Amino acid sequence: MPDDSHTDDTSSIPPADWGPGYRLWQAFGGLLRQRGPEGTTSLVRMASHFVVILVAVLVLWFSRVQLPHWEIAEARAEGPTQPAAAEPLGDNDDYAPSFDGLARAAVPFTLIPERPRIEIITHTVQPGDTLYDIAGKYNISAETVMWANGMELNPDLLRLGQGLAILPVDGILHTVEKNDTVESVAKKYKATAAAIVNFEWNGLNPRQPVLQVGQKIIVPAGKKDPVVRQVQIYSGPVPTDARRGSGRFVWPASGSITQGYKPLHQGIDIGAWTGSQVKASDSGYVALAGWSDYGYGYYVVLDHGNGFQTLYAHLSRYFVNAGESVGQGAVIGLVGSTGNSTGPHLHFEIRQNGVNRNPFGFLP
Repeated sequence: MPDDSHTDDTSSIPPADWGPGYRLWQAFGGLLRQRGPEGTTSLVRMASHFVVILVAVLVLWFSRVQLPHWEIAEARAEGPTQPAAAEPLGDNDDYAPSFDGLARAAVPFTLIPERPRIEIITHTVQPGDTLYDIAGKYNISAETVMWANGMELNPDLLRLGQGLAILPVDGILHTVEKNDTVESVAKKYKATAAAIVNFEWNGLNPRQPVLQVGQKIIVPAGKKDPVVRQVQIYSGPVPTDARRGSGRFVWPASGSITQGYKPLHQGIDIGAWTGSQVKASDSGYVALAGWSDYGYGYYVVLDHGNGFQTLYAHLSRYFVNAGESVGQGAVIGLVGSTGNSTGPHLHFEIRQNGVNRNPFGFLP
């Protein structure tokens, strides 16, 4: 009976001497002898093993490869790119910049620090403008706007289309008069001579500053003394039937507050439609009714007989006359926009013994 055992030439060679090739072949043969679910060799399994082996071989190979060393020269900031082959440039041989590598892309935005404004500009009064709103828009004080435009008597009263000089800094716009010197102007406005000379817009020679009559100069940080506004009051006899005020005030008109009480606006503005009723805030008699040359337009002043007076300005019409007694809540006029006004509203003031008081402290 023949011997079923298989004998080859390798049986006489010790396994240690077979070498890696033989072991790899044996492993591959074992892989082929595996059976899939249908009794055939699993091709997917074979492919996955083959891929793993291939990847391992590629990694080993690439790890032994020496990559070339690339040097990127820094591009110069100016000059066009020159061809690789140097060629004579004639008279321009001294100017032959070239790029040996990549150039940094230009930055599309440049940050330039904002330069302070030094010139005087003009603001045209628009509907709804107030002195404080205009000053805030240009980052200067309300006093600076008032002083630059001769508004000391009525700083809160503006008219539509009015042009206002807007200084670049807080201070005074001064027109040079005869015998004026830098030192005298500085003393007048409580400023320093150096501030006047060094302000660029004035155009003065720091070594020998000379002022010309009629020249306008800016006095930085200069100030003026406040001007006390004088008002005309009723000087006739107190009406025998004059009602005495109670000291408890009511709102003189319906609407929204468009401007409150401030140092340069010693009253409140109530925005309302033209023709809206204006009523006496407390009982009293009419001390004045008529037209104001100081910007109030048509206005009425009531004396309440107890040290208080109230003022109602910018009326389109008024229905009372001086010396007439009125009761609290009586209609004395209609809302308007007469005088220096930027829109229909009632300007309302309360005065106690001649001193303006904040109406918000007396109204309900």
